[in-house]
Amino acid sequence: MMVRRALGVSARPRASIEEGARGSDCSGAAMGSQSRLARMTKIDKSKLPSRHATMGPERAPHRSYYYAMGLGTKEIERPFVGVASCWNEAAPCNTALMRQAHAVSRGVKEAGGTPREFCTITVTDGIAMGHEGMRSSLVSRDCIADSVELTMRGHSYDALVGVAGCDKSLPGMMMAMLRLNVPSVFLYGGSILPGQWRGREVNVKDLFEGVGSHAAGKMSLEDLCDLEKHACPGDGACGGQYTANTMACVAEAIGLALPLSSSLPAPYLSRDAYAVASGQAVMRLLEMNIRPRSVCTREAFEYAAIVVAATGGSTNAGLHLPAMAHECGVRFTLKDMAEIFKKTPWLADLQPGGKYVAKHMGEAGGVPSLLRVLLDAGLLHGDVMTVTGKTLKENLEGVVLRADQDVIRPMDRALSERGGVVGLWGSLAPEGAIVKIAGMDKLIFRGPARVFDGEQAAFEAVTNHQYKDGEVLVIRYEGPKGGPGMREMLSTTAALYGQGAGDKVALITDGRFSGATRGFCIGHVGPEAQAGGPIAFVMDGDMIAIDAESGRIDLEVSEAELAERRKAWKPKETMYGAGALWKFAQLVGPAHEGAVTHPGFAGERFVYADI
Repeated sequence: MMVRRALGVSARPRASIEEGARGSDCSGAAMGSQSRLARMTKIDKSKLPSRHATMGPERAPHRSYYYAMGLGTKEIERPFVGVASCWNEAAPCNTALMRQAHAVSRGVKEAGGTPREFCTITVTDGIAMGHEGMRSSLVSRDCIADSVELTMRGHSYDALVGVAGCDKSLPGMMMAMLRLNVPSVFLYGGSILPGQWRGREVNVKDLFEGVGSHAAGKMSLEDLCDLEKHACPGDGACGGQYTANTMACVAEAIGLALPLSSSLPAPYLSRDAYAVASGQAVMRLLEMNIRPRSVCTREAFEYAAIVVAATGGSTNAGLHLPAMAHECGVRFTLKDMAEIFKKTPWLADLQPGGKYVAKHMGEAGGVPSLLRVLLDAGLLHGDVMTVTGKTLKENLEGVVLRADQDVIRPMDRALSERGGVVGLWGSLAPEGAIVKIAGMDKLIFRGPARVFDGEQAAFEAVTNHQYKDGEVLVIRYEGPKGGPGMREMLSTTAALYGQGAGDKVALITDGRFSGATRGFCIGHVGPEAQAGGPIAFVMDGDMIAIDAESGRIDLEVSEAELAERRKAWKPKETMYGAGALWKFAQLVGPAHEGAVTHPGFAGERFVYADI
């Protein structure tokens, strides 16, 4: 009951409609007449995409497929809602998604629609990390968006509920929603519960850092092996404010997810109430003709970036928000995000820079409580539309920041006046770079470069302690094109931290970092090495100056010297000459614009929702 009230959903479910009997009478569907339920919900199917697959005598063969799957005539007459999930057995991030997708379908049926469930892929970073598998991670974001788009287009579905659990699947699903522009609701599958080990809470970050501690002789192999059995106790995405939880918060802030829907951990069966409510909500959106592009305005993207900064979120948001904006014609780049980061305080005390994990954030009031603080401070204006059919301000009526919690801070007790994420520009990164500063004391670093062409060489050097305090480790040819795939480098950064060197060296790359990364680690340096950016010409010993207070990153080498080095340079030949990674490398654009692979809104000639 409390969950339903929080969602603005009636505690009393809608009266169920008698299912259409399966039989030979297809006159209603053949003639395109509206069922009693369709009239009741005020949805004219003759104007929806599914009419192309279900209405008229010429669609009798198409309808026979639906009868074969057990649908009745009345069900075929209703709006068709795609229920897309990223369920798989690759990692615990995704194992609870099928259950929630089924619950979404119940909500769709209760509200008068016909759900059609399907799955898409995920590549889970925790499994892909530290080896060649990580090249597939960012590529999977676009594959997810493409596969959802193709399924929706191919079967002419009218609306979409997307259920996702792991890093790239969240933005991938939301990109598909914005690309198709059918009424859509996003549902996060929920975070993992903290593990318990020797009287303290632990998560997978502790294991990645434990690898470094073991290499440094600070943790025994027995302890490391014991920790690995306790860090991840069940279903759900990584618990800190890493990429999955960052993008789940974004989904609420940008208006594509129901309020509080990202709060409960994945193992809690009470999450299913949010799933049912999401299915009901998408039917209301169909009635009201509220579409993702009317929700995700420029202001909504700004609010999403504010929440990234206020939660000390993942630097990967610097890729995903521009990519989402690209789908709907909103110009929103890393530069735009950095301007917002400067003006936003860090308010949510979340790991890796802070103390708490997503479970604690939910218990403290979740994203609505954080939005309440930001709204009251004038950082949000609250007049943007959301998938509840109400504005952000209306959704927050009655929400009060609880005094008995310390996860979400009021403005006068902000953890930092500056957001937890910062953009950097300078001679080393003319197109920008990004760094998470949440929890960092030292924001200025200058030192000689130690250069590695690829993550593997850097990880081996770190594991073998082949670096010196005060150095700037440079990992290049890991950008979107040069990797290809823009690998995440938690294995290397966590190993440094586990060795106690997290504040003694800096690390920069044209690749990416995990949301779990902490320390002076700067990613997304652009232009990337493969595109001939300045990072390609750095040599061992070159001085690099980083100032996260002023937003600068500079290579202290003269233009004349760089010009000489450029003459001898040519792009690196990667080991991928075919397949999905090769294709991605041919199509992908720069990181500061989201590393996108197609023209987006600018090349659009018609919108799927209006076919």
